[in-house]
Amino acid sequence: MTLLPEKTEKKLGLVIDLDTCVGCHACVVSCKGWNTENYGAPLSDENAFGAEPVGSFLNRIHSYEVTPADKPAHLVHFPKSCLHCENAPCVTVCPTGASYKRVEDGIVLVNESDCIGCGLCAWACPYGAREMDPIEKVMKKCTLCVDRIYNENLPKEDQVPSCVRTCPAGARHFGDLGDPNSDVSILVEERGGTDLMPEQGTLPVNKYLPPRPKNQMDSTDILAPYLEPIANEPDGFFKWLDKTLDGI
Repeated sequence: MTLLPEKTEKKLGLVIDLDTCVGCHACVVSCKGWNTENYGAPLSDENAFGAEPVGSFLNRIHSYEVTPADKPAHLVHFPKSCLHCENAPCVTVCPTGASYKRVEDGIVLVNESDCIGCGLCAWACPYGAREMDPIEKVMKKCTLCVDRIYNENLPKEDQVPSCVRTCPAGARHFGDLGDPNSDVSILVEERGGTDLMPEQGTLPVNKYLPPRPKNQMDSTDILAPYLEPIANEPDGFFKWLDKTLDGI
């Protein structure tokens, strides 16, 4: 059994905006690519183009149709990966110490050389954020791209998780959620960021920003200025075109 640190120096994590995520899966593809080519053992795939493909992904997006009371249905795209919990049950059940939480930044990692593939951590994680690699037979999970965020050979703008750098909608944010003055902490405070399944008592570091209330204004009110004709009679080229078409 692995012990959790009593306190971490930082709480690095993600803030995901459910209002702006468009479900494009760019973060999924980027995550797969980066973690296959860099840190740890590659994320394997078996029978990728066959009838029953099997593969490892550290980040997934689920899409749900939500129908609030007295409001129209709308689609919510929900990205899911490891939440790097403060009270991480996946760490405390690990019999070999392969799963651990770092004191310096709070990131939860797996030492793949010590992992025996028992699957206890996947059983303990209430979020389903762990994946058993079908070829390597070791447990994989989001690393917050630890090999990017501390890599001084990369430009400053690239020293963030691959999913954050790739997101075209700006729905993913990275920073120290243990610092109340950080950009991510301020964003969580302003937008009412929440924990996923707080009743589990895991104290996830990652936060989700809820969708904003949709504008109830009638679309015809918005488009009305653009629906008015710009002229009562065509002129110039359009007058000639109108006359030509009438003659056909």
